[in-house]
Amino acid sequence: MIREATFEFLRNLEENNNREWFNENRAFYEQAKTNFIDFSDTILTKLKEIEPDFAQTQVKDCIFRINRDIRFSKNKAPYKNNLSAGFGVGGRNSGKIDYYFQLQDNETILGAGMWQPSPANLAKFRQELDYNPELLKGIIETPKFKSTFPIVHGEKLKRPPKNYSEDHPEIELLKCKELFFLRKYTNTEILKADFADALFEHMKIIRPYIQYLNDLFYLENN
Repeated sequence: MIREATFEFLRNLEENNNREWFNENRAFYEQAKTNFIDFSDTILTKLKEIEPDFAQTQVKDCIFRINRDIRFSKNKAPYKNNLSAGFGVGGRNSGKIDYYFQLQDNETILGAGMWQPSPANLAKFRQELDYNPELLKGIIETPKFKSTFPIVHGEKLKRPPKNYSEDHPEIELLKCKELFFLRKYTNTEILKADFADALFEHMKIIRPYIQYLNDLFYLENN
């Protein structure tokens, strides 16, 4: 389970986001990182029960680095203020839609979905939505899904995309350039002994949407 000391490290890092402080507190970081990896390994083990393709995935390949890429950023803080993992086939670099978990003080999230798709994949999404909208809507518009993932992120067109009319019955979904769903968690929720079980249950709820996108984008002969 996640320990309070891990949140303490993240709070301190946010207030002291510089290399000098980080190097002086590297042991503190290593403890927080180990706690996060152990928790992520528990989640990965659970996911392997429902994701056969994850069988050979190792937790070390799921964990993102804490260092920020500051080359093209105005924000020169060297470290992220969170610990994060991407659970996909082979880890965080599966190249497909996966489960994203980010641990952050009072801002912890689970998310998944269509984010910055290629033009070809976005065209596939719109074509499938036009042809068979009930398949997607049958996943993301159920009361259980909407109550579990109430936050929708993503860029959206103001006008209909090319070749689709304003009066199309699914025009609001067709305008989406991204469609990413999030659930936030409080620190109190996360520190509970059964949080891994709760997180896994929420992953099972968003799994059909992940499968929908991966089948649409990456299934051969699609």
